[in-house]
Amino acid sequence: MADEKKIAVEKKIGAYICNGCGIGERLDSSQLETTAKRDGKAAICQQHDFLCSEAGVKMIQDDIDNEGVNRVVIAACSRRAKTEAFAFKDVVVIRSNLREGVIWVRPDEDDQRETTQEMADDYIRMGCAEAKYANIPSASGQQSVNKNILIAGGGISGMTAALEASKAGYPCTIVEKSSALGGATAQLYKKIPTRAPYADPEDTGVDAMIAAVEADSNITVFLNSTLTNTAGAPGRFTADISTESGSTETKEFGAIVQASGFTPYDANNLPEFAYGKNKDVVTQMELEALAKTANGGAIKRPSDGKEVSSVLFIQCAGQRSTKAGHLEHCSGYCCSASIKEAMYFKDQNTAIDTTVLYTDLRTPGAGGENFYRSGQNKGVIFTKGIASEVVDGANPTVKFKDLILDEDVSMEVDLVVLATGMVANAGQPTRAEITLSENEAKEAGTEYKVSVESILNLDYRQGKDVPHMTNGFADSHFICFPYETQRTGIYTAGPTRRPMDTRQAMDDATGAAMKAISEAENAGLGKAAHPRVADLSFPSFRQEGCTQCKRCTVECPFGAINETEDGYPEFNESRCRRCGTCMGACPVRVISFENYSIDTVGQQLKAVDIPDEFDEKPRILVLACENDAYPALDMAAQNRLEYSAFTRIIPVRCLGSVSLSWITDSMNSGYDGVILMGCPSGDDYQCHFVKGSAMAQERMSKVGDTLETLSLEKERVQTYEISITDIQKVPQLINEMAETIEKIGMSPFKF
Repeated sequence: MADEKKIAVEKKIGAYICNGCGIGERLDSSQLETTAKRDGKAAICQQHDFLCSEAGVKMIQDDIDNEGVNRVVIAACSRRAKTEAFAFKDVVVIRSNLREGVIWVRPDEDDQRETTQEMADDYIRMGCAEAKYANIPSASGQQSVNKNILIAGGGISGMTAALEASKAGYPCTIVEKSSALGGATAQLYKKIPTRAPYADPEDTGVDAMIAAVEADSNITVFLNSTLTNTAGAPGRFTADISTESGSTETKEFGAIVQASGFTPYDANNLPEFAYGKNKDVVTQMELEALAKTANGGAIKRPSDGKEVSSVLFIQCAGQRSTKAGHLEHCSGYCCSASIKEAMYFKDQNTAIDTTVLYTDLRTPGAGGENFYRSGQNKGVIFTKGIASEVVDGANPTVKFKDLILDEDVSMEVDLVVLATGMVANAGQPTRAEITLSENEAKEAGTEYKVSVESILNLDYRQGKDVPHMTNGFADSHFICFPYETQRTGIYTAGPTRRPMDTRQAMDDATGAAMKAISEAENAGLGKAAHPRVADLSFPSFRQEGCTQCKRCTVECPFGAINETEDGYPEFNESRCRRCGTCMGACPVRVISFENYSIDTVGQQLKAVDIPDEFDEKPRILVLACENDAYPALDMAAQNRLEYSAFTRIIPVRCLGSVSLSWITDSMNSGYDGVILMGCPSGDDYQCHFVKGSAMAQERMSKVGDTLETLSLEKERVQTYEISITDIQKVPQLINEMAETIEKIGMSPFKF
């Protein structure tokens, strides 16, 4: 039995070399096979003309089934290609990139064949080394699927998310703070059109949506209720739902959608426009109430009930401004909303003077331009100018600078409407944001208070709500990972995420609901969330080596690590995104994943053949983020952009996962230069793991001093931020490093 168990766990590597896509024409496959067997210790090595074909896949599967191969090295195209063809179950699958990584970035010339072959040989060695140290991850088996979706907010976004999730068979619970569903959209008379020809305002559809929610047995609604405590993780969230009467009910959920909407900007912050002083200066939302009362009839102004015969809309009132107390962002929907509201007047009486005063008119959406043209056709006047003051009087007088005529103008009207924009109901700032503001308050000698009411009341050490962006909206990236937040399994939707109109909010909520469903299912299976969806790996640590420094706890972007009573890290599988930031943070290298560890990367860089200094063949190591930098390198290859044959690229999960030991090991092994390529950081970050790239930049900023103590030039290690579109930039950076090495000379650490 002992021998049988030993055979069962024995690592048996099978290396498979593809000769398709020009690989066999450019490379000596027989030599690659020899390298795999001799240096990579592959037990089986086979070639095939088209490895991704049915016959090629069958050849590999036969070796898995009949020869006991449990480590498969595919020497062919990029790991980003043919993923379905090479998705073998219950084995470790490693990709050695010979197409995009070698033959597509090197010229097909006789004098280049030697170095091109050396690149390919090294990638074979690296693939076999990774296969040797990677293990097959398995699910913990501790969880079951919880299909219940919690939705915070019963506005148009929350109701849409609930209805869409219900259609997919997932029970939903809506928790709404107010006494009725509908949110801000329920306060509108009509909405911006969503269908061609985009000429007239449409019915909001809120009543029909509320009726659909109330009739859906899959949807539970709590009105006059708030979330007083939300704890747990994806697949096992618990939420305390407290009603206005004081009762509290605890329910369990698989995932959460935060659709808490927005609050209109407070026009009382705009005394120059006489708001609060003159009753005939109103906000867009206040005009909607007047229009609902009129219900298609004459709109009457608040001060004396007179029918409005002239109205002026001031765009960007208190927004797109850096003045204290103003909103720096554009709220997106305001221009279209003013056009819609101007039509309220024109559709009732074409003789009413309607003027929209704007600096930049923005009408996003499929029908935005058509709607603007429709407003023009109805007689709405659009004037480019900047309002400076509204003078109080029997009729308010607007003073503004006409930017077309370049002169100061005054206009007396019956009604002034302020387009004041959106303030997100995103809850309290995170702990980091609170600390920053608290320090500023102390310096100013004032008392610090967080006046914003929490939405989720999370039981997280990082704070009660999801983090905010600089403009106060819930943190997410609108291109790379919409809906995602730094709290795994919690997705934001609608105006709490970014400014948007009703149609956009409904589309947004649909996407967030689908994300929540996906995460509820994945969490129940022990699989990771975006961007490493379906990854079963999970961090573990060697307790005997842990120094309890808490760096992993502090640096985890997702709050997935706490400490036990003894002070050791305690990993939360469902919250973990598998980025490896904890691994990169650990100074004693005791944290690892089954399929990604200090050794899976460290042994790859050590497997590279390092020529001595007399061969004049330097080696450049590139650690490339798999989310942006590695795809950019692939696309550079697809465009046949050449870079140095002395480059060896290792994809990493995130630059935050890079251990300093990899840098020191590469220098000690004789590499001449190291390049780290991660995602852009900062306020408009693109890092899929939020702050991994920023942390790597901070860690690497100290490497230069270490290199100088070793008499190595600091130019030998460079860190760059790369977007997925930087296909011209990545080969340029590699070639610049090659030029730098040529200038400063080979590493003195070569053996």
